[in-house]
Amino acid sequence: MTQATWRESAVGFVVPVVIVALWQAGAMLGVINPQVLPSPWAVLLKWIEYALPLTAFDPATSSRLAWMFSGELLIDTMGSMYRVVVGFVIGAGLALPLGLAMGSSRTMYAWLNPLMQVLRPIPPIAYIPLAILWFGLGNAPAVFLIAIGAFFPVLMNTIAGVRQVDSIYIRAARNLGASQSTMFLRVMLPAAVPYILSGVRIGIGTAFIVVIVSEMIAVNNGLGFRILEAREYFWSDKIVAGMISIGLLGLGIDIAMNKLNNHLLRWHRGLET
Repeated sequence: MTQATWRESAVGFVVPVVIVALWQAGAMLGVINPQVLPSPWAVLLKWIEYALPLTAFDPATSSRLAWMFSGELLIDTMGSMYRVVVGFVIGAGLALPLGLAMGSSRTMYAWLNPLMQVLRPIPPIAYIPLAILWFGLGNAPAVFLIAIGAFFPVLMNTIAGVRQVDSIYIRAARNLGASQSTMFLRVMLPAAVPYILSGVRIGIGTAFIVVIVSEMIAVNNGLGFRILEAREYFWSDKIVAGMISIGLLGLGIDIAMNKLNNHLLRWHRGLET
């Protein structure tokens, strides 16, 4: 990382550090009710307890590696990530070819766009009763809801990317004798990649929101389920610890997606030939 990158990253920590400092000061001065909003220190202690294994290490029952990863936080995180990945792959996997087809074909767009515009405003949460009715409880309804949440951002951005290709590129390819398939694969699809990646980034964020909601209703593990459980027992410190875990996980995913976008779009920004 360059010095400018390090400086930019350091600047991003200033506001969170100030907020945490004010939060801790308010808790220490008694301005904030600890039952309503526990101090950052209490949340940190609960987060560590949440991450540590629940039982003492016993070599007769498990290996040390398995014991180290037996904490509630890690198990819940892996459960939530599994649902996000599977649901997103299904939703994006269906949206991408459909978006490419609708973007490149006026006939497909005319036939399917009205239906998509009717379904798109319906939030994934509205499908919860049907999801439970169709799939019961467990991973299946959660994956179904996540797939719906990821489907439309990827679909709409893909359609927009293909339909907004600069006409100069299309006329130039036609003048050079490019076939329809070559036009699609070598001109339209590469030009639409920035839009597609933006849709993927939004779709992952939406999938993460939906997984938390679905885990509060249809699943008996995961970060969303643990937050709901903590609410029932008035464990406000565990609620905040779970929320921070979700935020950190989302931040990590967004950083990874941003780096992937920057790598795949180097040609688009003129950084390589």
